[in-house]
Amino acid sequence: MKLINDDYKMKKEYDFTGGIRGRFYTPKKISTTIRLDDDILLYLKKIAGLKKIGYQTLLNSLLREYMQKGSI
Repeated sequence: MKLINDDYKMKKEYDFTGGIRGRFYTPKKISTTIRLDDDILLYLKKIAGLKKIGYQTLLNSLLREYMQKGSI
């Protein structure tokens, strides 16, 4: 099946210097259960309350930052 405007040609090179990495990436959320010490959970909830975000969102962002640093 041939499209009407099927005359598109690929360029040899594209300039992505103004591009934004991960712009259309949306991570899939998976429900899980973890066990945290009570002082850690209280701290996360306190900081999340000050930042006006959910504590699970805060935990997720902290883990993502740690992961991106390659700190293991």
